[in-house]
Amino acid sequence: MDAENAQAVENAQAVDTAQQPGTPSASGGAVSRRAVIGWAGAGVALGAAVVGSVAAATRQDDADPVPAAQTGADVPFYGENQSGIATPVQDRLHFAAFDVSENATRESLVKMLKEWTKAAAAMTGGREVGTGAANGLPEAPPDDTGEALGLPASRLTLTIGFGPTLFEKAGPDGQPVDRFGLRAKRPEALIDLPNFKGDKLDPLRSGGDICVQACADDPQVAVHAIRNLARIGMGTVNIRWSQLGFGKTSSTTPDAQTPRNLMGFKDGTHNIAGTDAAGLAEHVWAAPGDGPEWMTGGSYLVARRIRMHVETWDRASLKDQEDTFGRTKGEGAPYGKAKEHDAPDLKAMPADSHVALAHPDANNGLMILRRGFSFTDGTDGLGRLDAGLFFLAYQRDTRKAFVPLQQRLAASDKLNEYIQHVGSAHFACPAGVRKPGEWWGQALFG
Repeated sequence: MDAENAQAVENAQAVDTAQQPGTPSASGGAVSRRAVIGWAGAGVALGAAVVGSVAAATRQDDADPVPAAQTGADVPFYGENQSGIATPVQDRLHFAAFDVSENATRESLVKMLKEWTKAAAAMTGGREVGTGAANGLPEAPPDDTGEALGLPASRLTLTIGFGPTLFEKAGPDGQPVDRFGLRAKRPEALIDLPNFKGDKLDPLRSGGDICVQACADDPQVAVHAIRNLARIGMGTVNIRWSQLGFGKTSSTTPDAQTPRNLMGFKDGTHNIAGTDAAGLAEHVWAAPGDGPEWMTGGSYLVARRIRMHVETWDRASLKDQEDTFGRTKGEGAPYGKAKEHDAPDLKAMPADSHVALAHPDANNGLMILRRGFSFTDGTDGLGRLDAGLFFLAYQRDTRKAFVPLQQRLAASDKLNEYIQHVGSAHFACPAGVRKPGEWWGQALFG
C-alpha cells in the first residue's frame, strides 16, 4: 500500500470513528450513504472528464491495488485547516467561481454560507444533502440532486475562498463599493494580481467573489458537489465560470512519481509534501500576525487557466522539448541526473528552461504548493484543441510567492513559446471549520 492509499484509508477510519452529527455511532444513528454501500460503487464520467478516466486507467504512477474511487474513503471535513490544500491530490476537479447577486444582502450571504457548510460536511462524508434526493415531500423539489446516489465519497474535498471583489467592487459609477461591510477585513496579501507579460486573460474565465474547489477521485462526485452548492445558492450567488479538470499534474505525497501534464512531462516535482508540517507552516499556512486574524491557518490561492498550444508542441523535436523543461521526457530526471527526484544541477540545463527558472534553488528557496489538473474543453473553432493546465497554487503570501515567481517565468521561460495564460483568479481561503455548528467564513463575517 503506497502512502497516498494509506492516507486515504486512515482518513476513512478517522471519519468512521468520529462522533459527529449524521455519522454512524456505536449506539446507532444516521447511516451514511458510504456506510450503506460499503466499498462498492464506481464513478460515471461526465463530459470532457471522460478523457481523464482513460488517462488514469493507463497511467501507472501512484497505482493502487484498488482504485481510490472504489474504496469509498472519506477525507475529514472538520479541522484546523481546510481540506483540499495539503490533502493527497485526487484525480478529478470541478472548480467554480461565483459572483454574489446584486440584490443579495449580508444576511442572505451569511445564511447561504451556513447552508453550504452543512451541505459540504454531508457530501464530503458520503451523505446526501438535507433530506436527500428521494425522501422529501413529493410536492417539493428534493434537497439533493441525486446524481451521486450509490457512489462513495471518493475522497471528496471542498475548499472555499473569497476573492478581492467580495470586499470591494466597482459600482455602476465605477467607484468602489463596500457591499457587505468587509472592506476593512480585506487582507493586504489579497492583491489584485498584476498583468504578467504574455497574459491574454479572458474576463469571463477570470475573477470571482467566491470560489469552491471540489476535488475527488470520481468526476461525478465532484460535479454533484458544485451543482448542489450552486442550487443552494441560487438567488444569492451565480456561477461566473467553472473548470473541469482530470489527471492530476502535481502530487503532495512524498516520493510519489509526479503525474505527467498534457505535454508528456513531469513538472513541479519539487512540491511541498502534505506531510511536511514545517514546510507547510513556512510556505502555505498564514501565521498569526501575517494579516487579519480570520486568515490565520488559511492560505492564498492563485488559479490560472493555462492554454497549451499542443499542435505546435507536438511538432517540436524531442531535444527541444527536453531543453524547454530541463528534464528528460522518459524518466523526468533533471539534466545530468538519473531519477526524477534527484537534486538538479541548474547549470547543466539551458538557462531559459522551465526548471532552471522555477526551481526553489534559483529563487532563494521560494516555494508554492501546487495542485494542478489537465483540461480539455473541445476545440477553439480553428481545429485546435482547447487544452492545457488548470494551475492551482497555494501559498502563505501571494506577493512573496506566486507574483515574483511568475514575473520571472513570464520574462524568459522557454515554455512560453508553447503556452499562454488565458484565465486568472486570486482568493483568500480561510482556516478550516473546526467543529459542527461553525461555518465557512464565520470569522470573516463575525
